[in-house]
This record gives sequence, C-alpha cells and structure tokens, in this order.
Amino acid sequence: MSRSEINMQCGPEQAGQRLDAFLLEALIKLQGEEGRTSRSAVQRMIENGAVLINGQPAAKNHRMREGETVVLNLLEPAELDVLPQEIPLDIVYEDEDLLVINKPKGMVVHPAPGNPDGTLVNALLWHCRGKLSGINGVLRPGIVHRIDKDTSGLLLVAKNDTAHLSLSEQIAEHSACRTYYAVVHGRLKESSGTIDKPIGRSDKDRKKYCVTEKNSKRAVTHYETLQLFRDYTLLRLKLETGRTHQIRVHMAYLGHPVAGDTVYGWKNEPKQLAGQCLHAAQIEFTHPRTGERMSFSAPLPEYFVKFLNGLDRLE
Repeated sequence: MSRSEINMQCGPEQAGQRLDAFLLEALIKLQGEEGRTSRSAVQRMIENGAVLINGQPAAKNHRMREGETVVLNLLEPAELDVLPQEIPLDIVYEDEDLLVINKPKGMVVHPAPGNPDGTLVNALLWHCRGKLSGINGVLRPGIVHRIDKDTSGLLLVAKNDTAHLSLSEQIAEHSACRTYYAVVHGRLKESSGTIDKPIGRSDKDRKKYCVTEKNSKRAVTHYETLQLFRDYTLLRLKLETGRTHQIRVHMAYLGHPVAGDTVYGWKNEPKQLAGQCLHAAQIEFTHPRTGERMSFSAPLPEYFVKFLNGLDRLE
C-alpha cells in the first residue's frame, strides 16, 4: 500500500466550519464532483487518525480557525481484482441510477477475507457491466448500505456517485425507511417500544458489537409484536439508525436474541435456521433524480415461513 498526503490551510472564509465540512469542501475542489467523497467517508478518515491539525489528531466536530494547517494522509490500497461473476440476482427494481435487490440468505455482500468471490458485488459487476458508483472503492462498488450474510431481504445499490450520495444521505438523515421482520426468543415485556442504546465494538471480542457507552454511536430500533408463539415472538422492526448488527445486538441486549443467531444468541439455536431469522422486508426512499417517493417490499423467504409454520401459535 502507498500513502499520499494532502496539505490544506484554513482561510478566513472557512473559519468556523466543522472539520468534516471543511475537508469535504476541499476534496470536492481537488477531485471535482465526479470523484466526490461522501461526508461519512470523510468522518471515517478523521476517526481513523488520518487527519492532523497543526500536527495533532482532531475531532470531526472541531471548528476551524484561520491559519490552521490540515494534513490528510490517504492510504491507497493496492489494486484488487474483483471479478464479475454471472450469479443470478433477484432484482425488485432497476433504472439508470439504482437497483433494489432482494438478497438471499447466505450471500455475502462484498468480498472480504474468506469470501473473495461469489458475493453480491461480484454479481453486480457482471449485471451492471461495471456501471456502479465508486464512492466505497473497488471492494464495495455501488454498495450504499449492507445487510449481514445470513440476513435476507432488500438492499439499495447505486449506479453512480450522485445517486450514492443522495441515498446515503437519506439513510444518515433517517428519511429512508427500512423495515425488518424477525423471530426472537421468548415474549417481550412490552408489545411495542423503542430501544435507544448506543452500540460499539466489544472489548472482549473485536468481531462482535455490544451496547456500550465506550467508543459507541447512538442506535435506535423501533419494534412491535405481530404474533406470539409458545417460545418465540414475531416482530416488525424499523431502523432509525443503521449500526452494524443493530437489530441482533439490541434484541440480545433485551434478553430476546434473534432466533438462529449463534453469535449474539444461544449456542443451541434451531439447526434448521442455520443463521438468524431476520428479513429486510420493506424499504422506502426518495429517488435521487426524480424526487419521487418510492417504496418496495419483499415477501418472507421460504426458510422464514417454514420456521414460523413449525411453531406453536398462541391466540
């Protein structure tokens, strides 16, 4: 990997700006709109210590002062060969700007160690002939948000950077609505409610997340009970924020882990599930080009329905 350094200085017209806004504006001037970086990407650079002010790391909400020197260290990854693969896709909607994909359970979204191919990205590269947004780099072209390997359901994909920026901004501002269905263990004390608990990486296992005040971000999940079973409950959940493993972590925190989730749940989970019983069923957003409000849904997959049909329903 190679590293490039960008030096900037705050002028009188930028004084008072937040650091992330200052950097975003400066990078647009350097890269142009076509190569525009998202605000969340800029914030990650700051959080990862890639930005120095007068030689010292700074917070993203730092207010710029005239004359301050900002150095941005960009780590440029070696070129990775992510190959297009002819893998069938369940395309719910597609136009020149975006796709809505119904991802099957078991499919990884993007290449990673242990999953170099056979991913949604490999399939998208084949289907779109490379016409995908480049904001998230060569490993995640077009990927606006992700869902776990063993979560099924709807996923937004951007074909260009303009669409990507609009959709990611809608998710950040909570104007894009995402609804999930999940089967969880036991019966919740309240039939509906809101879980407003911050989520961050676990100190005990860096591959896992947990409810914590340490190095965490606010996470909000709304839920309501749809059906009670003898040992399980069917829930409808709406994400207000979109943290990694959010629903799985929040439900485990309440003591009602998602059925089949061996990471945050119990080791003796139902073997027929082979992964969490969690489905991204609905998504609503504003089209980046037309401004039209759009809504899509995906029916519960076969594995989910089969599991529900095998449970003892309570009236």
